[in-house]
Amino acid sequence: MAGAGGAEGIAGAGSAEGTEGRAAVSERRLHPVTPFRRAWAPIAVLAGWAVHDPDGAQQQLARLTTTMLLLGLAVLVPVAGLYGFLSWWFTHYAVTDTELRIRTGLLFRRTAHIRLERIQAVDVSRPLLARVAGVAKLRIDVVGTDDKDELAFLGEREARALRAELLARAAGFAPETAREVGEAPAHELMRVPPRALALSLVLTGATWGSLCAALVVPTVLWLTTHNLWSVLATALPLFGAAGASSAGRFAGEFDWKVSESPDGLRIDHGLLDRTHETVPPGRVQTVRFVEPLLWRRLGWVRVELDVAGSANSVLVPVAPRPIAESVVARVLHGVTVPQEQARPPRRARWCVPVWWRGHGLAVTDTVFAARHGLLRRRLSLVPHAKVQSVRLSQGPWQRLWRLADVHVDTGADKTVKACLRDAQEAARLLHAQAERSRTGRRDARPDRWMTSG
Repeated sequence: MAGAGGAEGIAGAGSAEGTEGRAAVSERRLHPVTPFRRAWAPIAVLAGWAVHDPDGAQQQLARLTTTMLLLGLAVLVPVAGLYGFLSWWFTHYAVTDTELRIRTGLLFRRTAHIRLERIQAVDVSRPLLARVAGVAKLRIDVVGTDDKDELAFLGEREARALRAELLARAAGFAPETAREVGEAPAHELMRVPPRALALSLVLTGATWGSLCAALVVPTVLWLTTHNLWSVLATALPLFGAAGASSAGRFAGEFDWKVSESPDGLRIDHGLLDRTHETVPPGRVQTVRFVEPLLWRRLGWVRVELDVAGSANSVLVPVAPRPIAESVVARVLHGVTVPQEQARPPRRARWCVPVWWRGHGLAVTDTVFAARHGLLRRRLSLVPHAKVQSVRLSQGPWQRLWRLADVHVDTGADKTVKACLRDAQEAARLLHAQAERSRTGRRDARPDRWMTSG
């Protein structure tokens, strides 16, 4: 289980956890296959040592005889199995009237208390081997934390039932009815065809750039050094990066489906490892339309998100712009994506030659929209209600040409910047945006769910 980033409190073995609550709450264990997953921890430690000090590891292995290796395996395998079993045996979880409680630890007991009303999303992940075993991993996304707590592994049916119960409780259902509510119905908004996904990767410059680097750099290194180990040490990471930007991304975004439900937008994807994620629309701070150069002729865009306290970052991997905008309309209610953005004044070319044309700005009644990029365009939309602060910056060269940048900070610790604006326009925008943010927060919808239970 990952560290309890969303824990409201951490208690040691000797702390009082409430005798009455413990007696009334039924604690449950993880699925029996979990020990096999956790048994790899001691082996992973040895592998990490070998990678950290390969020369020392090679010397140690050279000194060992076949008999010593067999004896070592005879000791290591039972120790790893015992570690996995004990780790599973001393891990329990329970849902009380107010919190999800997760207890772990053999020597050092640790209890994570996750307040139900602070849960903003619960994701279900099923890696390939977990799908074969019929189990799933539950990841709990909590307001105000970066790391997600995990329950790995649960039976698939148990994971879905627990997810539905946690979301129902977070949405306000009473404890006695939350288990009966079941998973909220979902309406499919869009699905990405595998052919379109594959073509989008072929038309992405990063795919070809990483592949060229993986082919050219090791070749040049070999011609200059003739050192095989240096070539392998360079080639393997480069080919790994090339695979991650093409085949890995295709496998991760395969069969991408976006659906709408009362608990948020649901995203299902994955070829080998299937993932079921939830995006609470009220927690979305920024929406970005990414438009690579070779996609424009086809009218395709990629939609990315900044979600407060969450790692969810992709909403739509590739789709025609009208479809993508219709999905964004379900995330940012009442928002219309600006089709035109005002360019900086022509004198901005003296600060940023050529590339100044890639910047743009549009401010509507609902969003602050800033565009940047000439070859790979990015249009960032920030709802006024999500703006935490507004800043103006102006370097000495910009002062000479009467230009300034306006920075808009969001609740996801991100910044959207309108670059190379006229200095007087930037000053007016600074004060007007501060006022729009105040009124936007006052009229904003609830942060967590589309609809309340």
